[in-house]
Amino acid sequence: MQTFCSFLTSLCYLLTPVSGLQTIVGKYGETVEVPCNKGNAKAEDIFITKWKYTKADSSTGDLLVKSGGQNAIASSDVDYLGRVNLTKDLSLRIAQAKLSDQKIFTCMVVIGTDIFEYPVQVKIEKAPSAPTITNQATKMEMGKLTTLGECSTKDANPAANIIWLKNNIPLVADEKVIKLTTDVQTDKTTGLLSTFSKLEYAAVKEDLNAKFACAVQHKSLASDLVSAPVTFVINYPTEKVSLQVISADPIKEGDNVTLKCKADGNPPPSSYSFHIKGKKVKIENSDMYTLTSVTRASTGEYKCSLVDNDTIANSANITVMYLDINMTRGKIVKHLDESFEATSTVNAAGVPQVSWSKNNAKLNAPPKFDKLKYSDSGVYECVVSMAGIVRKASFELIVQGAPVINKLTKRRSNDGNFKVLSCEAEGSPKPTVQWSINGTNATETPYVEGRITHRITIIPTVNLTVNCTVYNDLGQASKSLDVSTQDSSDQTRVAVGVVIGVILAAVAIGLIYWIYMKRTRQGTWKTGEKEDGTLEESKKLEENQSQKAEV
Repeated sequence: MQTFCSFLTSLCYLLTPVSGLQTIVGKYGETVEVPCNKGNAKAEDIFITKWKYTKADSSTGDLLVKSGGQNAIASSDVDYLGRVNLTKDLSLRIAQAKLSDQKIFTCMVVIGTDIFEYPVQVKIEKAPSAPTITNQATKMEMGKLTTLGECSTKDANPAANIIWLKNNIPLVADEKVIKLTTDVQTDKTTGLLSTFSKLEYAAVKEDLNAKFACAVQHKSLASDLVSAPVTFVINYPTEKVSLQVISADPIKEGDNVTLKCKADGNPPPSSYSFHIKGKKVKIENSDMYTLTSVTRASTGEYKCSLVDNDTIANSANITVMYLDINMTRGKIVKHLDESFEATSTVNAAGVPQVSWSKNNAKLNAPPKFDKLKYSDSGVYECVVSMAGIVRKASFELIVQGAPVINKLTKRRSNDGNFKVLSCEAEGSPKPTVQWSINGTNATETPYVEGRITHRITIIPTVNLTVNCTVYNDLGQASKSLDVSTQDSSDQTRVAVGVVIGVILAAVAIGLIYWIYMKRTRQGTWKTGEKEDGTLEESKKLEENQSQKAEV
C-alpha cells in the first residue's frame, strides 16, 4: 500500500488542477469541512481518493487515502493526528481548527484512467474579545494633548480594528487635537492577534461631561463591540462668574435672601468676594452669602467676584417690596346727619390694589357720607395688596343721636282679651324705653341700625292716656296714646250688630203681615165677595214695609 501511495505521489507531479481555487472560512476551535469537487464527487465512481495539503515551502503533505470501498488510511502527520477524517461524500473534516490550518488542501481522485485534483483554500477566523479601556488619565488640561487611555481587544483572526468614540461619534486623528497609535501583537502559542490603540486628546471645556468609549470592528461580527463609556476630569481656569439670587419671589421685607456665586472654571474656586452695599466681604470655603431680614433699604445692586481678580465679576439687582397703610383706626364717633369720608394713605414699592368692606361685606367704593344715618354704623376695613403682600386697617364708625319715637301704636291681642302697645324708637346710644303704666309680657326687639321696638300688654279697666318715653345720654322724646276700655273697633262692631238686628226685625214683621194678607185674600175668594180698597191697602202696606227696611 505504501508503494502504491508513493506511485500516486510521483504521478501527482504530472498533474495540474482541473478547477479554480475554492475558498472556505472556518471558525477557530470548531470543525471545518472541506468539500471535494465542491461536494459533487460520487464515491461509487471513484477508484482512489487522496487528501493532501501544501506546506509553507510549497511542498505537499499527505493526510488521507481511500481506495474503493476500503476505509480511509490517515497519515502520521503530527499536526493532524486524530483531527481529520472523511465524510460519505469524500469531504475532509478537520476538528478543532487552528490558525495553522490556514492553507490549501487538495482532493485528488482517480476515476477510471483519469486523475483529477480539486484545491481548496482554507481560512480560519476568530472573533475578538470585548474591548476594555485601561491606563485612563486621572485629569486632563484644556488644550493640552494628553493620553486619555488605551483600548485593547484580544485573540482575533484576522486582527480587529479599533475606533474611538466621543458621545457615540467616531474620532478622526489629526495629530493636533486627536492622535491615535495602534499596535497589533501575535500570541506565540495560538498565533491569535491582539490589537491595542492609544488615544491622545486635547480637551476643550465642552468635554467636561463627554463620554468616551472605544469600539471593535471585525469581519466576523454582525455589529461593533463597544466598551463601557468613561468620563474624565478636565481642568480649566475660570473665565466668568454668575451671581444667582435665591429667595422667595417677590422679595418682601423680613425675607432672607441668599446670593450664590458660580464660576465656570474647573475645579471652581473655593472662595469668593461679595460686594455688599459698598463693602467687600470675602467668603471662604463657600460660594454663598445670606442677607437676613432684608428691608426696603436693602434694594440695590449686589456683586460677586474672584478673590484675586475683581474684574471677573457679575452683579444682580435686588428689589425689596414693601407696603404701608396709614389710616385712623379704632372707634370714630359721629353724630346723625353729619358728613364723613374715610381716608387712607398707602406707601408701596409698586401699584397696590385697594378694597373696602363693611362688617365683612364688600363695598364698591371707599366709605363717604354726606348725611350719616344710624345704619351707617359698623366696622370698616381697608385691605391693600401688592405682589403677595397684604396690609389691613380697620375702624369702627359709631353714629350717635338723641332718640326719637317713630311710631306709637295699639292693637288687640289675638285672643281679644288684651291690648298690645308698641313703641318704636330710633337713637344712639341705644335708647331706654319707659311707659307711664305697668304692663305685662314686656318684649324688646334686637337693637339694629339704631332702631328698637318695645311692646307691653295691658287690660284697661278705665279710659286712660298712656305715655312712651325714650332717652339716652344725648336726649329724650315722648309720645302719648289714648286707650279706652272699648276702643273704636269695639264700637264699630256694636253699631254693625244693632243695624243687623233692626233689619232682621223689619224682615220678620213684613213676613208676618204678608202671611196675614194672604190668608185674608183666600177667604174673600171663597165667599165671592169683593172688598173695595183691599188692593190699595195692600200696596200702602208694602210701601211702609219697604221704607222700614231701608231705615
